[in-house]
Amino acid sequence: MPLAYGLAAVVGLVLCLTWGALQVQVTLAGFLNGESLWSKAQKQSVIDLYAYARSGDTERLDSFRRNYDVVRTDRWARDAIASGHYDRHAVGAAFKRAGVIPAAIPGMVFILDHFAHAPYMGQAVADWRSVDGAIEELDAIAGELRQAYAHGTPSAEEIARQSARIDALNDYIEPRSDEFSLDIALGAAWLGRVLFASVLLMAMLASLLWIRMARRILAGIRGTEERYRQLFDSAADAIVMVDEALGRILGVNRTTCAWTGRDPDELLGKDFLDLFVEGSMRSSGSSTIGLLRSENGVARTVETHSSLTTWGARPVRQAMMRDISDRVSMEQERRIAAEAMASVAEGLIIADADRRVTTVNAAHTRITGYTLQYLQHHRFDELRRMPDGSALPPSIWELVAEGGNWVGEVQSWRSDGSSYPELLSISAIRNSEGRVQHYVAVVTDITRSKADRQRLEYMVAHDPLTGLANRSEFQRHCAQAIEAAGRMNGAAAVLFVDLDAFKAVNDSYSHAIGDRLLVKVAQRIRRELGENDVASRIGGDEFTVLLGGLRTREQAAQFASRLLLSLSEPMLIGDYEIVMSASIGISGYPLDGSDPVVLIANADAAMYAAKTQERNTFRFYTPLMHADARMRLMLGADLRQALMRDEFHLVFQPSVELRSGRIVAVEALLRWRHPERGELMPDEFIPLAESLGLIRRVDAWTMRAVCAQIRQWDQAKLPPVRVALNASAATFGHPGFIDGVKQALQSSQISPNRLLFEITESAILRLGEATEQTMHALHALGIGIAIDDFGTGYSSLAYLKLSGIDFLKIDRSFVTDLPDSANDVAIVEAMLAIAKSLGMCTIAEGIETAEQHEFMLRAGCNEGQGYYYARGLPPSEIERMLSPNPRHESSRLRLVPPK
Repeated sequence: MPLAYGLAAVVGLVLCLTWGALQVQVTLAGFLNGESLWSKAQKQSVIDLYAYARSGDTERLDSFRRNYDVVRTDRWARDAIASGHYDRHAVGAAFKRAGVIPAAIPGMVFILDHFAHAPYMGQAVADWRSVDGAIEELDAIAGELRQAYAHGTPSAEEIARQSARIDALNDYIEPRSDEFSLDIALGAAWLGRVLFASVLLMAMLASLLWIRMARRILAGIRGTEERYRQLFDSAADAIVMVDEALGRILGVNRTTCAWTGRDPDELLGKDFLDLFVEGSMRSSGSSTIGLLRSENGVARTVETHSSLTTWGARPVRQAMMRDISDRVSMEQERRIAAEAMASVAEGLIIADADRRVTTVNAAHTRITGYTLQYLQHHRFDELRRMPDGSALPPSIWELVAEGGNWVGEVQSWRSDGSSYPELLSISAIRNSEGRVQHYVAVVTDITRSKADRQRLEYMVAHDPLTGLANRSEFQRHCAQAIEAAGRMNGAAAVLFVDLDAFKAVNDSYSHAIGDRLLVKVAQRIRRELGENDVASRIGGDEFTVLLGGLRTREQAAQFASRLLLSLSEPMLIGDYEIVMSASIGISGYPLDGSDPVVLIANADAAMYAAKTQERNTFRFYTPLMHADARMRLMLGADLRQALMRDEFHLVFQPSVELRSGRIVAVEALLRWRHPERGELMPDEFIPLAESLGLIRRVDAWTMRAVCAQIRQWDQAKLPPVRVALNASAATFGHPGFIDGVKQALQSSQISPNRLLFEITESAILRLGEATEQTMHALHALGIGIAIDDFGTGYSSLAYLKLSGIDFLKIDRSFVTDLPDSANDVAIVEAMLAIAKSLGMCTIAEGIETAEQHEFMLRAGCNEGQGYYYARGLPPSEIERMLSPNPRHESSRLRLVPPK
């Protein structure tokens, strides 16, 4: 626009100068015209006067007067202008009468008024003034001639004289008139040159000024363009100029190239929409949000703002794209945070620096029942107290203000007025200056968890079956009682209670009945407790009782007597009436120890002594009892070592066919060669192995040893005999028992029918359904199964119907009094009849006399086993007995000859 204005000014100036030049030219033309008329009038007046002088023709005189008036009018106008005080209108009228061009009159007046002394103009005016007298004299001559002709015709001499005067004046006027014309012409030419030079100079000066201004403006425009380009390229946003009609890209900045990974040349002419992932564009108010493509495959979320402008006549749309990936991510995080706050199970409170509530989530409203509208007028700590009922202490806010996080249990209230325990966590949000701006509180209703914790604490400290204290809780109470007794110089006693024959109840009635029995026992123990007494179940059928506030430990005898009497009363459990007894050991503080563990161990030793000596009684601890308990502990440790040191060995007791007296089978019996105590029998260490969880390892060793011995006898070409071995209930019911048997048979490569597993009827009852599954599996392998100690348990005869049972062993308790006891005779005959009807082979245990042998043979028993035939023998003795050519050596065997 400045250039346009400057150009218009230059053109206007040139036009003004041109118009001025034209006006001057018109003025000059008027001068020339006036000069021409003045000179013509002057010359014509001389001619007319000369002709009038010669002829006296009045027309000539009139023509002289007209021309003289022209000259005189011009002279008057000239002199009026030169005076400086003139009537512009009168002067103009004078020049007009003189025949000057009307358009040139103002210019002539201006030049005569202001440039009368200009070059050539001053000389012309001087020449003009120089003939004024001659012109006046011509007027005088005309008057004289008119008077002369008025009186007749003048004389020739007069006419000649007057003509001579006219000629003289003409000679004076003519050169000056010519000089005036020449000066006017030269002045016009000079003024034309001056005007041309002025116009040219002014035009050049104006052009130079315009060019200079144009250069400055263009430099400014270039600077503005460079700044715009710098701003355009350095903009943090991507800017794309797009042809509105075609949608093609006309220009891009560096940010666009960086975001798309393309050069500007690649982007120019490309469709603008191709920059975005297809289908990602969506409108968002006045802007558009989409995913901008990149050559590296990374798409960024951009927000595009468009504005329409024009480049010349082309409509162009400027698209400014701003990377809003962070904003979208933050919005997503805020949305997730808001959703998390709304969906989190814990209550959330946001409060200002004065702890006044500003925001709560739905969980808080659900927990407390208070709405946000109500809470906004309250501080969130107003509705909370410490568990003891006091207000939240200032130390909490001091801790949080220092940057800490306070977590603790408080008592909170609901909108219905009820209170509940709450876990409160308080933290602070600070501004840039580190001052607390908001508090964030997380609240959790711990009513259920606290109850669960209390229940868990109760369960941790109590036996889940009986509700009595467990071992750790009992030890804690025992320590407190010892401390109290020490302060009061009193005593405390620990009673170790163990039920007599409880295992038989479990084996006979089931574990469920056994558990109910333990509950009944616990109730009777609890019934006998005093204010300072505590009872616990420390495992199985073992109970402990703490008696506090005693003077001596002997006072515990009264409690033990009452407890034994209470426990001996019949207990009705379901359809069963069970009578139990217990053995009790008593140890006391300070006589028997000052530590809970020591007192319990000593009471245990006393209980063991009571159970061993008498049962259904109690014993006070003596140091000698502990020696026996220590011996049992040492034996347990030695038992673990025995498996690793291979201290076990087998002996075999023959089983004789009663009719032929032939050895048809042997029973493998386990022995332990203890390095210090000598050879131990099974009843001395098998119960210990069961209690220590070693029985399965012992049974596995026995089975491997039996299989190896059978293979050794087969390699020695001995007659094949059946080998029986005992299996405990823990081994027989274990899921890996059958696989272990298969592995032993495979490794030893013996026939399965060479093995016979003996299992007691009490073990069958304990295993339940697992017994039948295991029997089926053994039967499928070809291994025989025998029921051992038949008739000694509490079960019915129903399990005899189980498939897979091949042998029935009659317990020695029924054989010992044969044939004198009529009852035993009847029982044995009944057993043999049942076995025969079920197709079972019968084996009588404990035959020690010839009478017993004869009775069992007559009664139809198949096999016999006992000291009458042989005791447990080493493998070499069995090998000698089974050898086809036995050596005749002294032997303790008394084999019955066949009949």
